[in-house]
Amino acid sequence: MAPMVTNPVTNPNSDRSRRKKKKSMIKDIQTNHNQSQITRWKSEAQQQIYSSKLLQALSQISIDAHSSSAPRDGRAVREAADRALAVAAKGRTRWSRAILTSRLKLKFRKQKRQRGSAVAAVTGCSRSKKPRFSVSKLKAKSLPAVQRKVKFLGRLVPGCRKQPLPVILEEATDYIAALEMQVRAMTTLAELLSGSRATTSGSAPPPSPPNSQ
Repeated sequence: MAPMVTNPVTNPNSDRSRRKKKKSMIKDIQTNHNQSQITRWKSEAQQQIYSSKLLQALSQISIDAHSSSAPRDGRAVREAADRALAVAAKGRTRWSRAILTSRLKLKFRKQKRQRGSAVAAVTGCSRSKKPRFSVSKLKAKSLPAVQRKVKFLGRLVPGCRKQPLPVILEEATDYIAALEMQVRAMTTLAELLSGSRATTSGSAPPPSPPNSQ
């Protein structure tokens, strides 16, 4: 007679406790990672790295402004500062990857718009833009206040427009810390540049008095 094989009885409480421990371990790892990211943005070494990348980006803007007839504006400086910030983040976050890829998307859209305008000029036909009925705006108004704030926060953080709340909060925490470091670095650079200009203007020789006849 073959021995009977009995199925081992699993304890649901032990399985539940294992799942809780696993979730808590994952949460602790994510929390430690977020804290290390925020601490990294507050370090002096990271600020120096970003300042060097920002100087390179600003020098490139000045070269492009001299080589082209387009004047340098504040938007170009802001975009260069944000790109340098994303490069300093090394693409480890969603917001930094979104900033790095946004320039390529804008370039592609500009080329596509130019091709469309060229075709319309040749054929002599142009599409008349009709006002579109936006359903998303109506849905946004019908959402609760908390969800509206979450959607608004997702629009402020690059790359988080359609992300869930935990991702938005994690990315926003890192993005805010990076922006604070950006403000500190740009303030320091502005003070250094203003100090060097004042020193240069102060060291200039005084004008010679006119010769008396």
